[in-house]
Amino acid sequence: MPERPVRKHLKRLPRITVEAQVYFITVCTIRRQQILVGRPLADVVTRALRHTAEMRGWHVGKYVLMPDHIHFFCAPGDAADLSRFVGGFKQESTRRSWEAGWQGRLWQREFFDHLLRDGESYEQNWWYVRNNPVRAGLCLRPEDWAWQGEMARL
Repeated sequence: MPERPVRKHLKRLPRITVEAQVYFITVCTIRRQQILVGRPLADVVTRALRHTAEMRGWHVGKYVLMPDHIHFFCAPGDAADLSRFVGGFKQESTRRSWEAGWQGRLWQREFFDHLLRDGESYEQNWWYVRNNPVRAGLCLRPEDWAWQGEMARL
C-alpha cells in the first residue's frame, strides 16, 4: 500500500483586514424618460438618497444626476443589504416625487451595481462618471454640471 503524503497545515493569519466595500450604482428612470435634471425632481431625488442612506445605514459618496438616470458610489455602514438600500431609495424618491406632482412610476425595476475591487480606483471611476454630462453634450466642463455632489467621504 502506498504511503500517504504528509500534509502541512497552513498557519492562520493573526488578523485579516477587509477594506470598506465601495459600490458603483446606476438607477434609470422608467422608459429612460429625461425627467430628473431640473427642479423639483432633481432636489427630490437627491434628498431622498441622503435620507434613505441615513435611515438604512449606508454612506453615499459622490453622485451625478443625469436626465434619465443617477450614478452614485456607496458603502455599507451599519447595514449591508444593497438591494434593500437601493429599493428603499427608489420607494422614498418615488413617494416624494408624487408629493411634488409627478404621477406614475419613477424608476425601472432593476438597477446596476458594480463592486469596486482591488486595483480599481474610486477616483478613476468618479472621473469617468463625472464626465458623463460632457460626453452627453449637456455641458462643456464637468464642474459646470449643477446636478452632482458628494454626501460623504468614502
